[in-house]
Amino acid sequence: MVPTLRPGDRLLVDPAPYRRRAPARGEIVVVRDPERRDRLLVKRVAAAGGEPLAGGGTVPAGSVYVVGDAPQLSRDSRTFGPIDRRAAVGLVWFRYAPADRRGPIGSGPPG
Repeated sequence: MVPTLRPGDRLLVDPAPYRRRAPARGEIVVVRDPERRDRLLVKRVAAAGGEPLAGGGTVPAGSVYVVGDAPQLSRDSRTFGPIDRRAAVGLVWFRYAPADRRGPIGSGPPG
């Protein structure tokens, strides 16, 4: 997977979508680190509740399986397992800096 984000990117995150629905496969989200609740992580949703995992098994209802774009460097659900969907703080939808990479992330503004 080609990394979408780079260190130093500045992002706009919208919490509103996850008040109405669970994160969906493919979305880039900010989640609370399940091992250090004071820390936030930016991850991609690989599977949501009820969806199958590539290595076998199914994501439990009410949970999401999140992964980083750089698997060799990332702490994610491969390390700590599926996380409660309520740990999702918001949907990443726009990069505002650096200026040469400014623009929408994924499908654009949530709505």
